[in-house]
Amino acid sequence: MAKGKKGKSAKKADLKSSKNDVESDIAIESLKRKAVSDEVTDNEDTLPLEQDDEDTLEILDENKALDEYEHDSSDEEDVENTIGDVPLHWYEDYDHVGYTRDACRILRGASRGEIDSFLEKVENPDFWRTVIRQTTGQEEKLTDEDVDMIVRLSQGKFATSAADPDTPWVDFFTRDVMEMPLSARPEHKRSFVPSRIEALKVAKLVDHIKRGFLKLDEEKVEKPRFYQLWGEDGSAGEMRRLYRPQPAPKLRLPGHSESYHPPLEYLPTEAERAEHERRLEETGSARPLPQLYHSLRAVPAYPEFIQERFERCLNLYLCPRKTVTKTQLSGPEELLPELPDKRDLQPYPTHCNQLYSGHKNIVRTLSVDPGGQFFASGSDDSTLRIWEISTGRCMKTVEFKEPVTAVAWNPNPKLSVVAAASGKRVYMVNHGLGDRAAAASADGVFRAPPERDDTTVRSQKVGCAWRRASEAEWAQGIRLTINISRQCKQLSWHAKGDYFATVAPDAGNTSVLIHQMSRWRSQMPFRKTQRAQAAAFHPLRPYFFVATQNHVKVFNLVKQELSKKLSGGAKWISSLAIHPRGDNVVIGSYDRRVHWFDLDLSKLPCHRLRFHGQAVRQVAFHRRYPLLASCGDDGKVMVYHARVYNDLMKNALVLPVKVLKGHSLYDDLGVLDVAFHPEQPWALSAGADGTIRLWI
Repeated sequence: MAKGKKGKSAKKADLKSSKNDVESDIAIESLKRKAVSDEVTDNEDTLPLEQDDEDTLEILDENKALDEYEHDSSDEEDVENTIGDVPLHWYEDYDHVGYTRDACRILRGASRGEIDSFLEKVENPDFWRTVIRQTTGQEEKLTDEDVDMIVRLSQGKFATSAADPDTPWVDFFTRDVMEMPLSARPEHKRSFVPSRIEALKVAKLVDHIKRGFLKLDEEKVEKPRFYQLWGEDGSAGEMRRLYRPQPAPKLRLPGHSESYHPPLEYLPTEAERAEHERRLEETGSARPLPQLYHSLRAVPAYPEFIQERFERCLNLYLCPRKTVTKTQLSGPEELLPELPDKRDLQPYPTHCNQLYSGHKNIVRTLSVDPGGQFFASGSDDSTLRIWEISTGRCMKTVEFKEPVTAVAWNPNPKLSVVAAASGKRVYMVNHGLGDRAAAASADGVFRAPPERDDTTVRSQKVGCAWRRASEAEWAQGIRLTINISRQCKQLSWHAKGDYFATVAPDAGNTSVLIHQMSRWRSQMPFRKTQRAQAAAFHPLRPYFFVATQNHVKVFNLVKQELSKKLSGGAKWISSLAIHPRGDNVVIGSYDRRVHWFDLDLSKLPCHRLRFHGQAVRQVAFHRRYPLLASCGDDGKVMVYHARVYNDLMKNALVLPVKVLKGHSLYDDLGVLDVAFHPEQPWALSAGADGTIRLWI
């Protein structure tokens, strides 16, 4: 038995050795053919063919399928392996590594030893850039572009030097709904196939349905719950009454009047029949009259049975608690709200009475004297002009180096001071018109600077420098100059005339500054603020309003804290106005809207006015009359009747009463500022056409 086993193992060893010999002979033969083909390729252009070479070529032609991919030429295309995603280690036991598109084998290249590799490295100068493709086993020489690409990728750069790393980002995806998609490529199939997590969820739900954990046919019955509308749930007896409601009343049992054979005394007379018909015509409902029939078969069907039964069921379903009355409308006009007549809302400005011309460029701002005799205007022609309202004369002109962007008249009648912003400077101008005592008192404030203290140092830290005017500026009327970090867009005085605020949207945290004129000091009320657009003081209380791009913040100056934040959905706020009583705020926005806020009601606007076709530039309240005005780039001045009631239960009445047109557009700009006369129902508007109009 042992001898038989030894014989079998010897046979297996002989077969294995013979197989290895055959494989080695095949490999040696392939190397010989490769060497012959290389030798023929090198000598075919220079040496004449001999008989042995022809025989060799004939042998190669007969075995063309075997040596087609053994030699490489620069004129031929690269051999493409078509095995797909099949791993290459599956071909380790074969003499080929794949197949071509013509189903021909791609033979594996002969492996080199360390000595052959060293000799090739010494003799071949391009050995360092020669690589072997794993899918075909062929040697490929890397070009200069390939080497440069590898170096750049290893250094973490772009693959090509032509790529621009500073190319601006193109936002292909926006929040706007696009009418056409980015490409016409159809949806992929995997978008319609559930994902693995969704498949697990569906399998879990199916398993719960099979086990009975989920019952789809049963409907949940909600128990009725009752609660008191105006009170609180208290005693147990009250709870029992709520959860055990009183059943619906039952119908009255029929009597003799409903009988088909009633007694003779229940039969109606002719007068009672006439009264019943009259009542039926007036009210539309009445109790039926008894009738006499000789038998039950002779009683006809009641014609109103279905209607009465339906009304009965409907009343039980709705459970009315009071008498339902129908409103009789003669037409759709009665559905409209009752608005007062425009003649009852007078006075308000209706037409242009005076035209003030003298500026050579756009008029951006204006401010009216508290006494109502003069008004000041600032323009892009770098001039400040003071006009007399009644006559239209220009009483004074002050020239600056840069355009005037903001003008504000001091509300204190004892000081003849006008604040004007030009570039990065704020000027205090003594116009010298009107009362001489007011002009003298104003010069007394600006003649000598106050003593240096901590407030002066604090002003320097804020970035403001107070400087007394030079002799040439003093002759023009300029008394004081304040240097700030950025261009000022708005000026706003306190009601007492000592403090004023400046708004510079591009100044960052110092965009809002509060200055004190009597002590020549400036302070930054907020450590960190957003881009401010407008600011104003409360007319009666110690509150300060700051309008950012989207919100209006109300600060308590005594407690030094944020009191309220108003948000009305405006994309970009442009202006701010406070009602003389201080309980209502109006803002204008560049998205063509005017928002009215009631501070005692809500943080959201109670009125949204959309009467402008372009951006709203300015809003203003009248000091005495219930009037509101707004102006915009559409060249219109809208006048509203804005009445605020003393009754807190009534909302403010805001109605548009007049559209004032007269300014012409210039460079897509219309009316840039509007202000009311302090005593009369008049309005002044500054336009981009370089004119100022008085509307009465």
